[in-house]
This record gives sequence, structure tokens and C-alpha cells, in this order.
Amino acid sequence: MSSTILLLCGIAFLAGFVDAIVGGGGLIQTPAGLIMFPNEPVARVIGSLKIPSFTGTLFAAKQYLKKAPIPAARLILFTSIAFAAAFFGSYCLTLVSNQFMKPVIFFVLVVIAIYTYTKKDLGLSSIVKEANFPWYKGAAICLLIGFYDGFIGPGAGSLLVLAFISWLGFDFLQANSHAKVVNLATNLGSIVLFMLKGSILWSIAIPMAICNAVGGFFGSKMAIQKGNKFIRTFFLIVIIATLCRLGYDVFLH
Repeated sequence: MSSTILLLCGIAFLAGFVDAIVGGGGLIQTPAGLIMFPNEPVARVIGSLKIPSFTGTLFAAKQYLKKAPIPAARLILFTSIAFAAAFFGSYCLTLVSNQFMKPVIFFVLVVIAIYTYTKKDLGLSSIVKEANFPWYKGAAICLLIGFYDGFIGPGAGSLLVLAFISWLGFDFLQANSHAKVVNLATNLGSIVLFMLKGSILWSIAIPMAICNAVGGFFGSKMAIQKGNKFIRTFFLIVIIATLCRLGYDVFLH
């Protein structure tokens, strides 16, 4: 068991590092957890992995907020919507399988990858105007992707980043800052639901949480230092990795 925890801690560090740059840590952490605990219910493994996801995102969010702060009213609105949506999504996961959604998400991600690759200036500069900020668009993003994160999960952080860039006009750093605090709320919403259901493996969740937090700290530091072009490139890599993961689930699993 100790060797399993050590391996999971290494995976959690890598997941936290990758996720802090542009999301996608769940693509590393979730499959590893499901493979290593095949006899545990899927909802229980997913619930346990939300703990390290939360701590890694927390440390990353603190770094991004120093560089790209968020107005308090917007932060409260977005996180409240995301928390409720993720809670409901996780509740749905305890009732039904999410397999029927994966083919749809796969083809959506194909469009996203093509769009991001062809639009070379995507997220390199901010065009958002605070005076005319589209609150309803931001609320819709938090509602839809919040539910997705609770119900399906992998790639939610990357989807948040893209939505904040393409719908609201943020650059990558601003989008990451918003995505991290929203992701904190979605993780917390899922954690609360799974705790109420008694679906947390604390013996793996706590050590993984520490390692994910360390990875999140260093990943966000690198992203802020390297800037928008680096984050855009990394974003494309994560989207392609998400496609591979979902493609396996849809066509081969």
C-alpha cells in the first residue's frame, strides 16, 4: 500500500503542475486512481481525487490572483454558481453513468482544438472592458462547465480557460485566474457532495493533496513567468491529450 501511495503522490505532483498551467490535471490523476483502485466504486475514487485537485488549484489560484486580481462581486457570483452546478453534477454521477455524454464532449473538443490552432492570436491579449462586462456570459460559463466538472470532470479547467477567452475576451493569464477560482468552487461543490455520501478515501486523498499543492505552486509560477504564448501552446497539448483520453473511452473502451 505504501508503494501505491508513493506512486499516487508522484502522479498528484505532476497533475498539480500541469493543471496549474492551463488545466487538465484530471487527465493524469483520474485514470491513475481508477486503475489503482479497480474494486472501489467509481464515484468514491472520483470523490477522493477531488481533494488533491482542490489543494493544487488553491495554491495555483493564489499565484494567479496576484498577477490578475478579480473584482469581489464577480468572484462571489461566479464561485457560487459553479459550486451549486458542480454539486448537482456530482449528485447526478451517483445516480447515473456519464458514458452517454462522452461522444458529444469528444466532438466538441475536436472543434476546440481546431479553433485554438487556427486562431493564432487567441488569448494573447485582453479585449474585455470592465465597464461593459458581460455578467450573463460569465454566469452561463460557470453553470455549464461547473455541471460538467461535477458530472464528467477531466478537461474542465481547460474548458473554463477557453470559454473565458473566447466568450469574455480575456487573455490567458486573466482566463487562468478566473478559471482557477471557479475550479476551486466546482471542486468544493463535488467534495461536499461526496463527503455527505461518505465517498472519500482519506488515506490517499490527504498525501495526494499535499503533493498536488506543491505541483500547483510550481506550475503556476512557471506559467506566470513564461506568459501567454507559453500557456497557449500548453493549452493545445492538454486539449489534444483530453481528446486522446475521451477517444479511448468512446471508441476503444
